[in-house]
Amino acid sequence: MEFIQSLPLMHWAGRALPIVIGAAGGYAYYRFVGCKTGMCPITKNPWISTFYGALMGSMWTH
Repeated sequence: MEFIQSLPLMHWAGRALPIVIGAAGGYAYYRFVGCKTGMCPITKNPWISTFYGALMGSMWTH
């Protein structure tokens, strides 16, 4: 069991998974909640909301 946990792939997968989940959550927030007026700085653009979600997900890796 220790051999599997010491693999570099498992290490990077453990760090990347919260970032991917956060990015998906950020895009889902843009898609389903969004910004009706166009004045919202984060949710008016799918790239920004996806990046912000990934940033929030990266905080779970530490």
